[in-house]
Amino acid sequence: MTARFDALGLVVSDMAASIDFYRRLGFTFPEGAEQQGHAEAELPGGLRLLLDTEEVVRSFHSGWKPPTGSARASLALRCDSPEEVDTLYKELTSEGHTGELAPWDAVWSQRYAVVLDPDGNAVDLFAPLPG
Repeated sequence: MTARFDALGLVVSDMAASIDFYRRLGFTFPEGAEQQGHAEAELPGGLRLLLDTEEVVRSFHSGWKPPTGSARASLALRCDSPEEVDTLYKELTSEGHTGELAPWDAVWSQRYAVVLDPDGNAVDLFAPLPG
C-alpha cells in the first residue's frame, strides 16, 4: 500500500467568508457550501481543497486550538503574468483582505506577493518574470 497526496485541508472560523475568498480566487465550491461545516473544491490534477469549521474539527478533536502567530504554511497560486500578480493583490487588498507582502520582484525570478485569507493563512501569488 502506498499513501498518496490527495487533499489540503484548512480549518476556518467563518465558512462563508472563506468560501467567498477562495471563490474570488477561482476555486469552485458547490452552491450552499457556505452553510456547511465541511466543504470541498476540486483542484486541477485531481487534488482537493478541504475547508472545515472549527466546530467540526472540535467534534472529533476536542483539544484542538487555533494556531497563533504567523502562518507556517501557505497556498501558492500561479498567475499568468507579473501584472496579474499586481492586479490581483491590489483587488484583494482593496476588497478588505490583508496584504502581508506587497508585490516585489523576488531573487528567484518571480513576481511575488502574499495576501492573507480570512483566517490568516498565507496565499502566495506569483508569476515568472520575463527573461
